[in-house]
Amino acid sequence: MHVLSIADQQRKRQLGRMKRLASGLLGVVAICYVITRWLESQHSWVGYPRAFFEAAMVGALADWFAVTALFRHPLGLPIPHTAIIPNRKDQIGESLGEFVQGNFLTSEVLAERLSDAHVGARLGHWLAEPVNAAKAAQAAADALRGSLEVLDDSEVSMALQSMVERRIRSTEVAPLVARALDLAVEGGHHQRLLDAVLVGLDGFLDDNRTTFRQRLESESPWWIPESIDDRIFDKIYVAVHRFLVDIESNPNHEIRATIDQRILSFAQRLRSDPDLLAKGEALKVEILAHPDVRAWLASLWSEVKHSTTTAVTDPTSELRQRMTAATESFGTRLMGDAELQQRIDDWAVRAASYVVDHYKGEAAQLISDTVAKWDGQATSERMELQVGRDLQFIRINGTIVGGLAGLAIFTISQLVF
Repeated sequence: MHVLSIADQQRKRQLGRMKRLASGLLGVVAICYVITRWLESQHSWVGYPRAFFEAAMVGALADWFAVTALFRHPLGLPIPHTAIIPNRKDQIGESLGEFVQGNFLTSEVLAERLSDAHVGARLGHWLAEPVNAAKAAQAAADALRGSLEVLDDSEVSMALQSMVERRIRSTEVAPLVARALDLAVEGGHHQRLLDAVLVGLDGFLDDNRTTFRQRLESESPWWIPESIDDRIFDKIYVAVHRFLVDIESNPNHEIRATIDQRILSFAQRLRSDPDLLAKGEALKVEILAHPDVRAWLASLWSEVKHSTTTAVTDPTSELRQRMTAATESFGTRLMGDAELQQRIDDWAVRAASYVVDHYKGEAAQLISDTVAKWDGQATSERMELQVGRDLQFIRINGTIVGGLAGLAIFTISQLVF
């Protein structure tokens, strides 16, 4: 059984009141007709109101029949061409779908309405509000999360793994390393590395001073006195230590320049030496074949999906905050950019026109299919709730107009005949 909404319940009450009013008016004119018919033999002038009530009664009955025939069989009698809506609901649904398709779902109508709506300006003002920007970012995040959840993880993982591996294999290692060396020299990064190495060497010498002294003693001929070994070791140790300090403290030291030259020379060889190029490619293939690298490639999609899903779910994440800020910034820009607003308006018109031109037939079919699924009696009741109250005015007007027509005909006949 169809459950009526609150609005339909209100319409049903109003329809009931109008039916009682129209039926009551019919009853009044019928009683008046009987009275005037009885008095007409005593007073000739009563013929005029009698003619009015007689015609009014006929008009009321005729309009009651016409209105009732739309929704059901009058008095339950299966009179032909009655209960029109229940019997022809499928044709009505098709006609309604065609009407909507031909008069509402047209690119011209939508283009006119969208042009007057100023979608770009409205969107800009709406997105410029922080609360609305957060809502839009939330909607985008939900859409992104939903898209990630419906994807086939195995298919996406294999595709991503294949794409990354293919990209790595197509990139030569040696020239890439050469470019990295060039950038390191240009930025002076290698010098900072050299400084760290020098500090490490200096500490290494201090930590292993005794070991080096013992090694010199073991390598020195037996006939050289120990005091001479000590002096030789001290001179060598101090000279090496001073050499390291000089390189570390002098940014223009010749050793640093030599290292620059050797690095740049090696970078150039990496670009042109066939042996180095081949060794680089062989090393790349070996690395890609390593089980740990294969496992890392296979886990790329799961890591990307997990981190992205976590970020879009958390309103406090950097990704969500950036999405909200970017949305609000776009809205602010859109508010003051008339050209961008026009582009948004044009895009909205083109998108709506495309949808209408390609899918308006489906919309019309949806209307007709939906109506076709309705029960005939339920369809009749739904339509009567929508328009039945106004149709009762036809009965009331028919009563009055019929009476006036009858009175006019009777008056003319008395004057003429």
